[in-house]
Amino acid sequence: MSSNVQNNSLPETGFIRIWDVLKYIPVGKSTWWAGVAAGRFPRPVKLGERTSAWKVEDIRALIEKAASGEGI
Repeated sequence: MSSNVQNNSLPETGFIRIWDVLKYIPVGKSTWWAGVAAGRFPRPVKLGERTSAWKVEDIRALIEKAASGEGI
């Protein structure tokens, strides 16, 4: 997870959907949502009634936190 190649393939800014998030954070979908509910993972932004996405900046920060040994 600390691979700079993965982190560098993220766009600089914008939003990514859950399936893209899970490419960078090695957990399952239900584990991801449980982490969001527990406050371990960032909360999504609602883009529509049935559409949620995460800020790329928040996902980058989570990856950096994990890479620094703080864990997620």
